[in-house]
Amino acid sequence: MAKVMTGGKACTINPLRLSQPLGAALAFLGMDRCLPLMHGAQGCTSFGLVLLVRHFRETIPLQTTAMSEVTTILGGLENVREAILNIVNRAHPRIIGICTTGTTEVKGDDLTGFLTLIRQLHPELKLVELLDVSTPDFNGSFQDGWAKTVERIIESLVTESRMKVINSRHINVLPGSYLTPGDIEELRDIIESFSLEPVFLPDLSGSLDGHVPDEYTPTTLGGTTLEQVRGMGNACHTIAIGEQMRGAAITLEHRTGVPYTLFDRLTGLECNDRLISLLSTLSGVPVPGRLRRQRGQLVDAMLDGHFFFGNKKVAIAAEPDQLFGYAAWMHEMGCEIVAAVTTAETPVVEKVPAETVVIGDLGDLEDRAAEAEILVTNSQGRQTAERLAIPHFRIGLPVHDRIGANHLVSVGYRGTRDLIFSVGNMFMAISHEPTPQTWMPLSNTEQECSGKCAPM
Repeated sequence: MAKVMTGGKACTINPLRLSQPLGAALAFLGMDRCLPLMHGAQGCTSFGLVLLVRHFRETIPLQTTAMSEVTTILGGLENVREAILNIVNRAHPRIIGICTTGTTEVKGDDLTGFLTLIRQLHPELKLVELLDVSTPDFNGSFQDGWAKTVERIIESLVTESRMKVINSRHINVLPGSYLTPGDIEELRDIIESFSLEPVFLPDLSGSLDGHVPDEYTPTTLGGTTLEQVRGMGNACHTIAIGEQMRGAAITLEHRTGVPYTLFDRLTGLECNDRLISLLSTLSGVPVPGRLRRQRGQLVDAMLDGHFFFGNKKVAIAAEPDQLFGYAAWMHEMGCEIVAAVTTAETPVVEKVPAETVVIGDLGDLEDRAAEAEILVTNSQGRQTAERLAIPHFRIGLPVHDRIGANHLVSVGYRGTRDLIFSVGNMFMAISHEPTPQTWMPLSNTEQECSGKCAPM
């Protein structure tokens, strides 16, 4: 069990933590025909928008209530009302997801009360779902905002009583914030191979998978639809991925009676064996030969790769669930986690296979990574990797100095196999094969022994 400690510094150096409103906005971006709205100053939205655009390299629909000094003091009801009316008139969304920021949380705006009053004043909004989430950016982390939003969507939109359906093939999937659109596509392919019909909440693979639409839309294009969310009580089971999704899975079970299974990670062999076994049990379908072959390929990749992973020292910094997933997988491959830094203390942090996990920033990571042979974190760690003169494997968000981050796959047999190849090749590149110039000449004693022991 890892010892969890804080960095203990008076200021943050090269921040690792991303704010709750950003996590909430990204979760809303996984809903079809949705437009996230940040209730706060214009700069709060601008910084988040730039980060998401640089990471996904896509058009990001994100709006703001543009609170000023005066409206912050007097209250933001009028700003929220005007923002909602403008969005509805111009973008025609089906969902508006409103996330609070530090400014309005400190002021104490009653956003839920605002929306109730706005609906009374404007009955024409009855066809638009208005969802508010409390996400102060001075507290919590990115994955907390994501988790709160998913839970709020379930509370507000899922039909409360479970539908009576026999032999349902529907299955709910609640992906954690660290899963990429590529990960979701991989999981969909795995689940559908058992003749099951998955509904992902939220589904970034529909809205941020990098496709070119036929025409411009001011809202999200693709993602989980309202009809799919409302019918989640029709499913036979729920799969939650990441400890952060436990609350949402419990809420869904209490609301609909649909049981759930939580996977703390899906990177590795044993965890994917459990997933495949569960899907086969739920569907009554034998494991397809294609997946059996992929498992064999993963085992072979583990055999091939362990020579290069063994005893390698690794430094990792990421959100709690992603940190655990990568650290546990690399530990299984034979690596030693010499430095582990995350953004918040959650139950899964203590399970990280490291001596100490620091709640801190990338400055804390650099202080503890002197022995590391590879750095695993987002693009903000590139200067740290340069100063330490070690390779940098990019994960998480943001990844703005490489393309294709939204298609990186790290789940399932195939995703884990490819991850072994990618990281293993980095380890191979830093290994130095002996050359004639680096061979140590035999000592006199060894030469004499060599001559005496030579065969006649």
